[in-house]
Amino acid sequence: MVFEFKFPDVGEGINDGEIVKWRVKEGDEVREDQILLEMETDKAIVQIPSPKPGKILKIMHKDGDRVHVGEVLVTIEASAGEEPSKKNNKYTSSVVGQLEDVATKKEAKSPALQPVSTRPLLAPASNVLATPAVRRLARDLGVRLDNITGTGKDRRITEEDVRKAAILPSPQPETQSSGQPTIQVSKKYDFFGYVDRVPLKGVRKSISDHIVKSASTAVHVTHMDEMDATFLVEKKEKMKADVGKQGIHLTFLPFIIKAVIESLKEHPAMNAALDDEHEEIIMKKYYNIGIATDTADGLMVPVVKNAQNKSLLEIAKEISALAEKAQSRTLDIMDMKGSSFTITNVGSLGGQYATPIINWPDVAIVALGRIYDKIVLEDGKIAARKTLPFSVTFDHRVLDGAECARFANGLKKRIEDPGFEY
Repeated sequence: MVFEFKFPDVGEGINDGEIVKWRVKEGDEVREDQILLEMETDKAIVQIPSPKPGKILKIMHKDGDRVHVGEVLVTIEASAGEEPSKKNNKYTSSVVGQLEDVATKKEAKSPALQPVSTRPLLAPASNVLATPAVRRLARDLGVRLDNITGTGKDRRITEEDVRKAAILPSPQPETQSSGQPTIQVSKKYDFFGYVDRVPLKGVRKSISDHIVKSASTAVHVTHMDEMDATFLVEKKEKMKADVGKQGIHLTFLPFIIKAVIESLKEHPAMNAALDDEHEEIIMKKYYNIGIATDTADGLMVPVVKNAQNKSLLEIAKEISALAEKAQSRTLDIMDMKGSSFTITNVGSLGGQYATPIINWPDVAIVALGRIYDKIVLEDGKIAARKTLPFSVTFDHRVLDGAECARFANGLKKRIEDPGFEY
């Protein structure tokens, strides 16, 4: 019997995905749970297994295609005795449940959409080594990977190699024996000159959808201030050497998180969400702090769960681990779910103030600026103090400016207090 295997609805806001690589071809015999293809969603790169044994009759999409939930991926001639429709439904339900297990327990022993690392993949009909991110970049820039000599390990092609190739004259397309080109790359231009057209998809599409939702739902207002971070800098520097020996990368973020949590306890409306459907403000009793993380694929916001129960060093370790997973695109779906408040650090790139978009459905977000030396008067004498600019954007539907200012003052008080226990 023949059945159509569709891209299952796994929930968590995933509506589509991009095929990275098919692991099978038409005519192959596959066993149940054998990996059919790798699919990149806005959350992670996942492997999709076969729901049953049988023969691959027709592959409906090629590598690089965007596939929406419910679209047919492949048709399979099931082995004798299978009941296609019933078993396929059971499989789809199983996938959803098992994906939740991956996200919450970090382990799943039965077949599911398993996150995998973005390891180098062998390009079809060549010995090209390049990660999916590099392949996407090459497609976006109209660059052929098999015309590039990689400068990475084992001649692996890097993003820099692709970008360099994009600004050089394109090699002539290969031709068949008939003299007709097998690949034709067209230049794109508008009225004023040549342009590049980059598809809005993957992480960038997810970011776009998320911030549009936030900007069109929440009423954004930003409060700006600065705090004396002299004692914070001294505290971090004193701890840095000892912590480094433990293999922990210590930044200012864990200190800020500890101070933010204590301030949120005094101002619980900042640690909330608005349920528009039921017209209720959800006052959260836990403190899950989102950390905006810049990656090559776009901004991701992994979440430190129940940060109120963790020590400074535990938070530092978790931030490092989440940042590493964000860079390698191996974050679990639940790693980016459940935030109650978010922190973004524009100072790492040299900025001082910003008006960040709220990480919906949170109702507030803090943007940290660059710490700099400021000349001030202390007891009539000129002194230099380490100064940390910061911005707090809040949803005016839930909060008023006065409450946000009081929260900001509480945060300042803790950072400026040399006796504050982190």
